[in-house]
Amino acid sequence: MNTLFARLAQFSAERRASVVCLLLVITSGAMLGHFHPSLITSLWQSPPSAENAPQLKSSNSSQQDERPPSNVSPLSLSRADAVLVVECDEFFTPEAAAAMRHVVAELQQLEQVSSILWIDNVPVLNIFGLPEPLLPKSTASAARFADAKKKALQHPLVAGQLLSDDTHTMLLLLGFDYFHLLQDADATTAIRDRAAEAAKSFPELKLRFRVTGQVPSFLAAIDSHERNQFFYQVVGYGMILLMAIILFRGIRAVLIVALAPLTGVFWTLGYIRFLGHQENPLIDVILPILVSLVGLTDGVHLMVQIRKLRVAGESRQQAARLGLQQVGLACFLTSLTTAIGFGSLMLADSKWVQEFGLCSTIGVLLVFIAVVTVIPLACSSWLGNSVHVGHENSLVDRNLNRIGVLISLVLRHRRPVAAVAITSTVALCAIGFTLRPDQRRTDGLPGNAEATQALLHVDRAFGGLEFSVVDINWEKSVPSDSAEIFVVVRKVDELLRAEPLIGHPLSIRNLLDAQPGSGPPEERMTLMELLPPPLKRAFYTPEYRTANVTFRVQDLGIAAYGPVFTRIEDGLRRIAHEHPQFTVQLQASGAVWRWKNLYQIVVDLAASLGTASIIILIVLAIVYRSLRLGLISIIPNVFPLALTAAYLAVTGYNLEIVMVCSFTVCLGIAVDDTIHFLTRYKEERLLTDDDDLAIQRAFTGVGTALIMTTIVLVAGFSVVTFSDSRDHQIFAVMGALTIASALICDLIFLPALLSLFGSQRT
Repeated sequence: MNTLFARLAQFSAERRASVVCLLLVITSGAMLGHFHPSLITSLWQSPPSAENAPQLKSSNSSQQDERPPSNVSPLSLSRADAVLVVECDEFFTPEAAAAMRHVVAELQQLEQVSSILWIDNVPVLNIFGLPEPLLPKSTASAARFADAKKKALQHPLVAGQLLSDDTHTMLLLLGFDYFHLLQDADATTAIRDRAAEAAKSFPELKLRFRVTGQVPSFLAAIDSHERNQFFYQVVGYGMILLMAIILFRGIRAVLIVALAPLTGVFWTLGYIRFLGHQENPLIDVILPILVSLVGLTDGVHLMVQIRKLRVAGESRQQAARLGLQQVGLACFLTSLTTAIGFGSLMLADSKWVQEFGLCSTIGVLLVFIAVVTVIPLACSSWLGNSVHVGHENSLVDRNLNRIGVLISLVLRHRRPVAAVAITSTVALCAIGFTLRPDQRRTDGLPGNAEATQALLHVDRAFGGLEFSVVDINWEKSVPSDSAEIFVVVRKVDELLRAEPLIGHPLSIRNLLDAQPGSGPPEERMTLMELLPPPLKRAFYTPEYRTANVTFRVQDLGIAAYGPVFTRIEDGLRRIAHEHPQFTVQLQASGAVWRWKNLYQIVVDLAASLGTASIIILIVLAIVYRSLRLGLISIIPNVFPLALTAAYLAVTGYNLEIVMVCSFTVCLGIAVDDTIHFLTRYKEERLLTDDDDLAIQRAFTGVGTALIMTTIVLVAGFSVVTFSDSRDHQIFAVMGALTIASALICDLIFLPALLSLFGSQRT
């Protein structure tokens, strides 16, 4: 292996023209991916087969025959593009009624607003009923308003749906004409501002307006993502650059080191476009950071070694060649173990995780190529003339001897230090394993955003803004007016109402119960004909032999709703068993989809993280030809992750996607530092029989790079903690904590473990 890297080092430093050609070829492919990926993807993407066309046409024709009449538009309380949340001490007063009607009239004047559903225009519950609004005219008496309030709280489409149980919050469900949505503000602030302006005509009322819902939440997430991603990447990378300049005391060294990760990120983002996975959120956010950090850590180690050789009097080419020869094996091992670890993600069930694993593996390999070509090439050229300037003034190098005292102290107390390392790792792992997978809709939203605050208010006032659905299907042998349909719907409704976290189930049962009279299910089903078609078809479609029950879900996370959905599914199976001709199940959408899929994503990532740790152990044991060193590497690699996991558990967090991704990134960085230390230790061990002397020399050789990379990365992560994005904050805190603790492990725990267990003779 060392001979191979000696040849690679000679090629990279002396065959500069060939290296430049190689870089141009790889860069050309990346540029093609960035600007014209279709030139390559078209080679394996074939158009749809013509022979499928008749089948598709036949299938569509069959479905068309079963569709409800085209002039019936089912009512939906869950498909609003936006929700205007209105708060008032009392809505059922003449002033409030006039104010709300004026607000609605003003909103209807907006070109982008195509429809508004609120308590004043909900459909009547009986086709023979008079279309009388629930909210009386402003000239009505106080008694009339009191009666209207009572009726509203008994109306199944209003109580808990458009009006909160305490009557202090009202929802206006808005539909948009997307042709007139010319800018983001048209779907958010323009709605709120127009409503607030209209309410100024009634100064005696204290109306408060906030906009949330599908479109505003999406826009808030996109705005936060783009703003934070650009600003904090620039600030974070700027901080990394500044700290690197301070530590290196040489601008040329910093620029050369930065070239490698920048090149690796550019290559990676270009080549993955050929795979079509760039829309994956894990790839979009995590991958560039991962690739840049892996490239930065290896680049710093290589640059530190080249600078030392230049100070020792070596020429530019000789320093580049020897530096790569001495550090190249460690860089290769770090890339190999990291790539294998991420490759294990491709075994997950989740498509997102599989794609992330594949692209991460490609990125790690590409950035390794960038490190071992770009840095030696630049250092052996005119750019490397003064690369060693400032080495004697480096803050880390000047104080390395002081830190070396710590190594000596650790070696003198190797047994208690090793005992602390092992026991604390086990204890922290036990605490970290208490974390439960979780995910919320608001995780990607800034906490102070209007859409987020309004959503949380609706959760409290209505039992949730998001809807989930139970689908009920029956066989053809069941008549469309069968009483058994009502019985099944009622059982589902009662099952849902038994769960405290389920808010306001709504189905044909609620609509039929609102009809006059009472009686057995057979008689209640006959009242279906009294329901207006938009209402009936919202929850009951005889042409499809389906019915559904909708219910509200709060944004409490899948960790809170996991047991709830499990109990509901068990109950639905019992109902289906009691009615063999019926199929009853939770619709895989919304919160239920997150429960089933995102939960699995988190579990897959966590399992892959464990698999990666085991694979890394095996690879290190094989490469170093020592099971002892492989086992010793477990503690310094696991302790930082265990410490961070314990911190999350103690502070009340659950295990989310962003956390597992952060663990994955930090594992790669922690392993990098451990590998560099172990590789140098193995080299020094060949030159002396004294284990402690070999450890001290290994620290002298790689300690500067270890400390530099830790300071630089912690500084970069610390800047991102000021982001208003919760995900970014978590990622940054975890990164800083894990990387800082990894340095402690490499400087304290690893020397003690090597001294105690590293030699075959101990």
